[in-house]
Amino acid sequence: MQVRMKLSPSRKRRLAEAISRFPASRVLIVGDVMLDSFIWGEVSRISPEAPVPVVVVREESHLLGGAANVVRNVATLGGQAMVAGSIGSDLAGQELLRLFEQVSVPTSGLICEDGRPTTVKTRIIARHQQVVRYDREHRAPLKQDTTERILSFIRENLPHLGGIIVSDYAKGVVTQAFLDALRLLVARLPVPVVVDPKVQHADLYRSFTMITPNNHEASQMSGIEIADEETLIRAGRSLLKQLDCESVLITRGKDGMSLFHHDGQIVHIPTVAQRVFDVTGAGDTVIAAVTLGIVAGLSREDAALLANLAAGFVVGEVGTAAVSSAQLLDIVQNC
Repeated sequence: MQVRMKLSPSRKRRLAEAISRFPASRVLIVGDVMLDSFIWGEVSRISPEAPVPVVVVREESHLLGGAANVVRNVATLGGQAMVAGSIGSDLAGQELLRLFEQVSVPTSGLICEDGRPTTVKTRIIARHQQVVRYDREHRAPLKQDTTERILSFIRENLPHLGGIIVSDYAKGVVTQAFLDALRLLVARLPVPVVVDPKVQHADLYRSFTMITPNNHEASQMSGIEIADEETLIRAGRSLLKQLDCESVLITRGKDGMSLFHHDGQIVHIPTVAQRVFDVTGAGDTVIAAVTLGIVAGLSREDAALLANLAAGFVVGEVGTAAVSSAQLLDIVQNC
């Protein structure tokens, strides 16, 4: 059965009531935290050493990136965000700790692994155009001791959690061993687990609550190229069967989202974005909002709709934006 959702007055009330419960919703984000670094400058000449522009640096800024941006989104939406992952004993790691402190997120779940750098993505931008990006990272799996310490942190806090987000950027935190251990933990004390996937780890995400691939990721993970509604449905159903999860939420850019249930129901949610300036970080907003919605008591359909409204806001902003609970409530009330 396929259902196209409309925002009725009763649904608006449900969404507004859920947003009011966000401050009581505690969500742990576990995954690959990273630092997004931006070097801003001007280009006025070409280097005499090589045919490349010379960027005169004016300023540098830093933002929470990767799984850390999901943390930022949960915190900005008013939820009680917690984080678990790995950082290095370096300046970038210290900067991440400072940025988490700014959004009042505790950092005791971030484990420092000797010899492993903090993941940093540095973008050099001149005249509003990205000239180059360079990455500092170590993609090998975390040491067993580091993984055990992260799992110990989750085990200790699990009784107090409303939900868990696994944010996988394939930087070494999310492995078969880690997810197998996490499955055992949540089997004993059930909490919803929502996964933002990486295609190369597709086989690792079995039996969790929800997975949130974008259109391209869903095509690659299912082996079915999504070209129309028929192939979309085949891909969504294939992922449900392949991963044995409760729901698959495929984000489809300008075409909105499609939610697939294990009971066979399919819900298509049209986009609400009035303008699209930048899709950077939209997936992080989606997984933060849909998880908070589920934890706050919404059905999967209503939680996905709320995430769609939140994403419609952030893609209308320049840069990696996040939506606040007040902004989201205003969107709901004026939808």
